[in-house]
Amino acid sequence: MSLKQRLNDACVAAGLRTRAATETGALDVVNRIVVEELEAWFFGDATALDKEWSGAGRVIAKAGFRDPDAIRGGTHEALLRELQRAGHLRGLTRLPKIDTARSMGALIDPGRNTSCSFQHFWTGLHSLLAIA
Repeated sequence: MSLKQRLNDACVAAGLRTRAATETGALDVVNRIVVEELEAWFFGDATALDKEWSGAGRVIAKAGFRDPDAIRGGTHEALLRELQRAGHLRGLTRLPKIDTARSMGALIDPGRNTSCSFQHFWTGLHSLLAIA
């Protein structure tokens, strides 16, 4: 049995309505399993990256990251490397993850984000909020 199925089953056993249990109507829970680093979602919005770090969006667009969920070898490392290539965060060996998440979270536009995992998360969140 898959992890998502176990989560859905646990929710139903607790009396919570999930998307798996009801295709229409009110929901209590939308289970989503994020399997990639959050930085893949940042790669999905080059415009937001460019707003936060001038020139970064152009570097990333040219660097072959058009499918952010397919980046191998660590999205954290790839994002830091590309930001440094654009002239930012020089001298750092680790991306400041919390600060980056806060700043990028305020800038990401769900309508232009190309990360499939982000879109799946956003759709689930939106469906939960639309019914609430």
